[in-house]
Amino acid sequence: MSIPAGRNQVSESTIDTRETSEETILDFETFHTKSHFWGRLTIWSVITLTLMVPLYLSFVLGFHPGWSAILSGFAAYASIIAIVWVVEPISYYPVLGVSGTYLAFLTGNIGNMCLPCASVAQSVVGAEPGTKKGEITSTLAMAAASFVNIMIILFVILGGSYLLSLLPASITDSFRFVLPAIFGGVIAQFAIQKPSWGAIGIAFGLFVNIGPIPRAFQTFLCVLGTIVVCMLLQKMKEQKDKA
Repeated sequence: MSIPAGRNQVSESTIDTRETSEETILDFETFHTKSHFWGRLTIWSVITLTLMVPLYLSFVLGFHPGWSAILSGFAAYASIIAIVWVVEPISYYPVLGVSGTYLAFLTGNIGNMCLPCASVAQSVVGAEPGTKKGEITSTLAMAAASFVNIMIILFVILGGSYLLSLLPASITDSFRFVLPAIFGGVIAQFAIQKPSWGAIGIAFGLFVNIGPIPRAFQTFLCVLGTIVVCMLLQKMKEQKDKA
């Protein structure tokens, strides 16, 4: 019994599509495996190099301040910032993905550089956060931003202090508005696409800053509350459309 040519072509096309899909999944799994390997290697290398300086000062040059001073200083710092060690990886992961998370926490400046760059890049190419395209986009954007940041830092180290001393006070005083302007731009970017989401984010931001919320929990509650409410509204909208 002969198989019609058209049906045979459709079957071959379906098989090729499935094979391509399976290869894509395997490639992305390999990408994540390598991301974990190189991410852990580089981060642990940076941690080791960072600890080498105080260890050298303490046990080679004899400037050890005593364990009581170290532990009390660590406790005082952890009481303020420890919540961020848990909140930031959870809050930023949906936008950054596996590879982006490693890169962001390796280079630093997550809130004022990595996250805005990743968000803007995803918006430009039309990539949704949490998708494969979104993760690749955020990783490439942060890599480029980190490279530019290193170049700028080298320039600032070599001559930035002198240049800043030449600027009038009216300009240097305005630098404190840079970070709010970056976050405002990111909020506006999402608010244009989803006005209700932007309003919810601003409402939670005002609530956690004006309300009696401890500073250590403000970022976590703002991010979590915005995500939960937006997800509920989106789910209600989908159910309404189906009905």
